[in-house]
Amino acid sequence: MTTHSWQVWAIYMVLAPNLSEEQVLKQACPSCDATQLCNCSSMGLDFIPPGLTGKITTLNLAHNRIKHIRSQDLQQAVNLRALLLQSNKISSIDKDSFRSLGKLELLDLSNNSLAHLSPEWFEPLFSLQHLHLQGNSYRDLGESSPFSSLRNLSSLHLGNPWFSTIRQGNFEGIELLDKLWIDGGRLSQYRPGSLKSIKKINHMIISIKSISAFSAIVRDLLYTVTWLEVRKTAFSILSELQLLRVMSSSFAKKISFKQTLLTDATVPEIISILEDMPKLVEVEMIDCRLLGTGQWQMQIQANQSQTLRVLTIEKLSIEKFYLFTDLHAVDGLLSLLTKVTVENTKVFLVPCSVSQYLLSLEYLDLSANLLGDQSLEHSACQGGWPSLQTLNLSQNSLSDLEMTGKSLSHLRNLILLDISQNNFGEIPDVCEWPKNLKFLNLSSTQILKLTTCIPPTLEVLDVSANNLKEFGLQLPFLRELYLTKNHLKTLPGAAPIPNLVAMSVRRNKLNGFSREEFEGVQVGAVHLSLMECHRSLMVSLLCALVVLVMLVLVAIGYKYHAVWYLRMTWAWLQAKRKPKRAPLKDICYDAFVSYSEHDSDWVENIMVRELEQACPPFRLCLHKRDFVPGKWIVDNIIDSIEKSHKTLFVLSEHFVQSEWCKYELDFSHFRLFDENNDAAILVLLEPIQSKAIPKRFCKLRRIMNTKTYLEWPLEEEQQEMFWFNLKIALKS
Repeated sequence: MTTHSWQVWAIYMVLAPNLSEEQVLKQACPSCDATQLCNCSSMGLDFIPPGLTGKITTLNLAHNRIKHIRSQDLQQAVNLRALLLQSNKISSIDKDSFRSLGKLELLDLSNNSLAHLSPEWFEPLFSLQHLHLQGNSYRDLGESSPFSSLRNLSSLHLGNPWFSTIRQGNFEGIELLDKLWIDGGRLSQYRPGSLKSIKKINHMIISIKSISAFSAIVRDLLYTVTWLEVRKTAFSILSELQLLRVMSSSFAKKISFKQTLLTDATVPEIISILEDMPKLVEVEMIDCRLLGTGQWQMQIQANQSQTLRVLTIEKLSIEKFYLFTDLHAVDGLLSLLTKVTVENTKVFLVPCSVSQYLLSLEYLDLSANLLGDQSLEHSACQGGWPSLQTLNLSQNSLSDLEMTGKSLSHLRNLILLDISQNNFGEIPDVCEWPKNLKFLNLSSTQILKLTTCIPPTLEVLDVSANNLKEFGLQLPFLRELYLTKNHLKTLPGAAPIPNLVAMSVRRNKLNGFSREEFEGVQVGAVHLSLMECHRSLMVSLLCALVVLVMLVLVAIGYKYHAVWYLRMTWAWLQAKRKPKRAPLKDICYDAFVSYSEHDSDWVENIMVRELEQACPPFRLCLHKRDFVPGKWIVDNIIDSIEKSHKTLFVLSEHFVQSEWCKYELDFSHFRLFDENNDAAILVLLEPIQSKAIPKRFCKLRRIMNTKTYLEWPLEEEQQEMFWFNLKIALKS
């Protein structure tokens, strides 16, 4: 045993007669508290700590040294929903170890040393939805099905480098799966029909080297899988691809290739198979490798798919990309595509003939490539991309804004153009643009000064992260303006942009008002004082001897933000007098989300999508979306916290630097952080030490030292567990 494990055992033996079960567990695992989450990961434990009770719903014992699970270890944890035992050294489990876990929904036994799987382990787990068994040492699944009792199973991940055999009946009892992931690098013995018992699989991930075994699996799943994802498979031998002809009858709607190998000899056959699939809508290739230059050894013989609409290629490695051909062999297969992404693939030219065949294309992403001004002119030739509405050319080699606009000016349907992270520098006074362009992203393009080259039709303009010192354009239709990270000293005038609704001016050098007071506030909600709007007039009046005393008082008040602090004090007193909890009828949201603007991409595009599209969905309150326009932001914060069941804090380095996040934390203190309230949920988006938190966040420092928080994992496999824990916390 490790030193820590001996200490835990000694404490238990000496103090157990005099301590409650909760106190014993607290000694063994200090992070276990009353929040129902018990995080004992990475503590060097050799055994499951004693004292587990029915209060715990999530138990994290990952990254320890546990070797054996005994029948009595989990006997009292009858309300456990998630049990995380990954990355231990577990080699044996008593047959009735999980007999009390009838409510368990997630079990992670991945990356251990299990040499076999026993059906007896899983028999009591009739509520289990997610089971992770990958990364162990078993070579097969046994003679029968280990999963026959798991009628509610939704996702199953199994396999390891030694996994070699799947037998008939191994999946009996499973009828519907949202995700099935088989990691079978050495899987060579597959009994046909073994997977036929599963009637529907939404997402099938298979990592396999044997083409014959892969073909047999696909044959069993022709009408079962909606999304088939193939990983780490080499399609390099043409004769082997005849075995894949069966795929042409598959009803899959999406095919993904990740970390696969293709050659000039095999690409035509694969394209032919994909084009024949009767219901295929989307093809995705991510982090793949192509050995060749597009010189197909045989002409592609394929009928154009009538269903394929979306093609995504990301990080495709072509060693001799500069020798790649003009792709004339696939011209006739492109006309029905509506969305194409070719990202980070060293594309330096799209042949004009290819562009002209993309008749239905509405969305095109060519970001992070090598397109220059001349090559863009050739790629966007006359007749090319006639239906295009959205074009992303960010992170390329464009340098002439006038030429860029002219090359795209014939695209009459183009509405959104992203040419950020190029290098334009100085721009001319006159440019030609698509006549219906409404959204333009010119952020991080080294622009020194904006001119009338910018199209007047815009509704959204992003010129963040440039070197702008002023903004004086006349844009009558503009509704959103992003000026973050420039060198502005004054705000743009209101008259040239009369329809502006939202403006971001963070990280500038504004000196006309207190930046902390107005950053992130909608334009319509900002009310500047008379002195801020008419400074010269006020200065001249205040200089008069008659109002000398008034001048002194106003100057002191302005310097130390007296009005601001008075309003803050009044709001503080109002919050403190209000009841701890609002009536249930006034609760509108499951959670109010407090986060820094720097973390908005993760919150709004990842977390919100995961939670609000869950079943059942959660209702989240976000300041950008749900705050009442025109209402003071402090009142918005207080009202939103009162109308939310929980408050979710997304913690990061940016969070602790934000004054608004501090105010949200302060106002929530009265109802969230008293002794008997667990309405606060902390999500740690990036590692941050409590000692690194500024002293003004004293409440946050205390909370992080006393309450369990959820950490966002970078590994894709652990993110499912994170979402599960977060949903449990929101429901509690």
